[in-house]
Amino acid sequence: MKKEEYNGLVKDIGLLLEEGRRKALQSVNSIIVQTYWEIGRKIVEFEQSGEDKAKYGSGLLEMLSKNLRQKYGKGFSVDNLEYMRRFYTAFKNSETLSRKLSWSHYVEILAINDNLERAFYEKQCLEENWSVRELKRQIGSGLIHRILAGKKQNGILLLSQKGQALRKPEDIIKDPYVFEFLKLPPSYSEKQLEDKIINNLQMFLLELGKGFSFVARQYRMQIGRKQFYADLVFYNKILRCYVLIDLKIKGGYSGVGQMNLYLNYFKSHVNLKEDNEPIGIILLKEGKGIEVKYALGGLSSRIFASKYMLNLPSIEDLRKATGINA
Repeated sequence: MKKEEYNGLVKDIGLLLEEGRRKALQSVNSIIVQTYWEIGRKIVEFEQSGEDKAKYGSGLLEMLSKNLRQKYGKGFSVDNLEYMRRFYTAFKNSETLSRKLSWSHYVEILAINDNLERAFYEKQCLEENWSVRELKRQIGSGLIHRILAGKKQNGILLLSQKGQALRKPEDIIKDPYVFEFLKLPPSYSEKQLEDKIINNLQMFLLELGKGFSFVARQYRMQIGRKQFYADLVFYNKILRCYVLIDLKIKGGYSGVGQMNLYLNYFKSHVNLKEDNEPIGIILLKEGKGIEVKYALGGLSSRIFASKYMLNLPSIEDLRKATGINA
């Protein structure tokens, strides 16, 4: 028996086991989600039965929690029963529930009061295969409001129906970007910022959004007799274009012309025939400011400037900034 053939057998069996376990876990999650929906339905129907509602009043969930825990163990706290009731109320048609999302996913989604926002995060979670931790962060960082910055008023309705569709350069832009995971000190240099991003690349890619893959840092370009370096270069496979990112702590307007230079270089020397024109994003610590606004005027519509934050923003502040009320 050849060692290579035996190792191949072990590998094949391992893949089958992993796939089987994945399907089994998915099946269990699906059953749990469906069961909790049914429990929520039972609670709501019982509450709406008139006499019983008056008889048990607001103490129904407390009584249920006590009895169910005595008979079936953990998992039936008052809060969890409240989520089950809310689950049925928010998703009246059980056929719309996804088998890919666990109960823990739905608990995070149900904490959102606004129906449109809740629909957006559910769709986006499915499209991007977020873990519960990733979903919680995206909700906490107000992703939908940052995507909507500068967009039309009906943008939230479209996002809730279709999720975030990437069709044009501005669709990938957020304002602000949130990098709370970098844990930078109060004072830092652009190099320290770049180093932290590289050390937390997975989280940075999550913040950038769908379709991004890392290409290079300090990408060297020989233009005439001079050498230039783009801070960070990514490729977005959905838009099929390179995305260059320039990090600025101060003087962001001075980087606009430089970014235009970089984009022209990529267009002429890096792009393949199937690639679309590259996109440039200037990330500013202090926000755009009037200088950046004027510097961007008349230049390529593929250059964008966005503020970045090192702490999670207030959702209320983001709602005010985008004109969206809860």
